[in-house]
Amino acid sequence: MKKIIQALILIAFIYQTACTTAAEEKNITAEDNTQYVVTSPLLKDTSFIKDYVSQIKSIRNIEIRTHEKGYLQKIYVDEGQYVKAGQMLFKIMPRIYEAELQKSEAESRQAAIELQNAKTLADKNIVSKNEQEMAQAKLDKSKAEIALAKIHLSFTDIKAPFDGFIDRIPKKQGSLIDEGELLTSLSDNSRMNAYFNVSEPEYLDYKTNNKDRGDSKVSLLLANGQLLPYKGEVETIESEFNNETGNIAFRANFPNPDKLLRNGETGKVRMAVPVKNALIIPQKATFEIQDKKYVFVVDKNNIVRSKEITVRGELPDIYVVENGLTVNDKILLEGVQKVKENEAIRFKYEKPGDIISHLRLKSE
Repeated sequence: MKKIIQALILIAFIYQTACTTAAEEKNITAEDNTQYVVTSPLLKDTSFIKDYVSQIKSIRNIEIRTHEKGYLQKIYVDEGQYVKAGQMLFKIMPRIYEAELQKSEAESRQAAIELQNAKTLADKNIVSKNEQEMAQAKLDKSKAEIALAKIHLSFTDIKAPFDGFIDRIPKKQGSLIDEGELLTSLSDNSRMNAYFNVSEPEYLDYKTNNKDRGDSKVSLLLANGQLLPYKGEVETIESEFNNETGNIAFRANFPNPDKLLRNGETGKVRMAVPVKNALIIPQKATFEIQDKKYVFVVDKNNIVRSKEITVRGELPDIYVVENGLTVNDKILLEGVQKVKENEAIRFKYEKPGDIISHLRLKSE
């Protein structure tokens, strides 16, 4: 009985091994018969979307400083408050300047009396006309001093020169303020400027192809990864390149009706960069190893070998290749995760134009 059981176990083992071997042979045969799709890079005029780190500034951002020395008598606003043009912000104690104005007005009245007396005496030839002219000059001087005193007094009322947001207020009510001391800053955020740096090749491409571009608008990607709902436009380019970085600064202007953007904020300007004779490939033909991008190139013996590429820019479905490939290379389009280095494959070649025509070449 024991021998019969052993014989049955042996038969079961042989059968299972035979089935496994047959299945493996079937899989190997199936893999050997797999046909992959291969294509080539396409040379095409296109544009890609690139993000540029930017610094966001208000169209007007000024420091509010004192014109006169004195005590900070009153603060009418709070930090972060939105104010209108002409609205009172601060008041410096005006007593000294009020006294100066009263003194100048009194001196002016005295000079007016002296002029009248001199005129009367000059008409009777008691004094010369020069005396009258000197009295007139004294009166003119006193009037100028009144005007100057009024200006000094007006400087004790500090008002907003335009609509905007109040920044931090470092001084508190009752503080002794020196002439020219900073009280706060005021930002006009109705529109915002985004400054970003562009490399020399990209600058040349932009200027060369700017007239041919159908859409010159740019977008702003905020720090939370959301796009500003309003498009902006590149308004100006600085006159000189930075010798250290080789970049030149662009300025894009964005509407800000919701007052979402604030002075000093950061973001990324998203701009379409036109490229002549760009070498483009489908994104699905690539794979990554340690943050580097590769493709499988098929040689004349149908052997696949990985090759590192440098990507200049990207669109939803394609990459613009800067170097690593030529238009004559054959690259593996499908099965990138299945094949192995130096593996011989069977493939079907498809024209790059047919492949690219089914992909998105513009960002939505």
